[in-house]
Amino acid sequence: MQVLVLVFINIILAISLNLVTGFTGQLSLGHAAFMGIGAYTSAILTLKASIPFLPALLLGGILAAIFGVIIGIPTLRLKGDYLAIATLGFGEILKIIELNLKITGGTVGLRGIRQETNIWVVSVAVVITIFIIYRIMKSRVGRSFIAIREDEVAAEAMGIDTAKYKVLAFAVAAFFAGIAGGLFAHFYRYINPNSFGFSRSIEILSMVVLGGMGKISGSIVGAAVLTAAPELLRSISAYRQLIYGILLVVMMIVRPEGILGDVDVKIPIQRKLEKLLNKNS
Repeated sequence: MQVLVLVFINIILAISLNLVTGFTGQLSLGHAAFMGIGAYTSAILTLKASIPFLPALLLGGILAAIFGVIIGIPTLRLKGDYLAIATLGFGEILKIIELNLKITGGTVGLRGIRQETNIWVVSVAVVITIFIIYRIMKSRVGRSFIAIREDEVAAEAMGIDTAKYKVLAFAVAAFFAGIAGGLFAHFYRYINPNSFGFSRSIEILSMVVLGGMGKISGSIVGAAVLTAAPELLRSISAYRQLIYGILLVVMMIVRPEGILGDVDVKIPIQRKLEKLLNKNS
């Protein structure tokens, strides 16, 4: 059950990062930082301010989105490697701040967080995340994201405010990362800055790339595989990380476009949404 909850949390993280990296074409290496903002915000609000779980969770997501806008405005005018380095720097700065603030518990972290997250809560959160991201990508905003990914210069020539839409994608992705962080904190009941470092951002990015960039179903598959694989290899713990690394390398060589590749796999909720939209139109 613990692995399944973690799979669902990682699905939210992978889908939200896919909005920025897969659909909009902007490489971000600081996604775990927004997860940390949501985790610490919701945990502090429930632990020290006695605020109910749901409002605290939403406030954590909103604060992460605000930071997404604050960071996005100056950095998302950058492209490619420069953007990746800027988001990486933001994540490291935030980690240092968390390590030195008294309210976050410093290097010790926060303990005794109420356990509010369960399989039903994360299931609902995953469905809501998929629904919202799917509706965004089927809207004019989503088409603008894809236009920026395909050719930013051409998108600007067609009148699309690329800076505005990149910041919007960043903010939406940061919001859902913050929600995932809050769910994470209220499931494990303990968090520390190392839980949201650079390696965590790389892990989330690996889920997106492995599943197939620009596909919601790909993010789901990638998150499920990379979360479950270490557990399935637990019986050979001495070689677990070695085999895990080899599998990733082989997968990227054999199928660099991701597990799903060009296959357009639609999960049940996507099919229902399409039928509903076609019926209304």
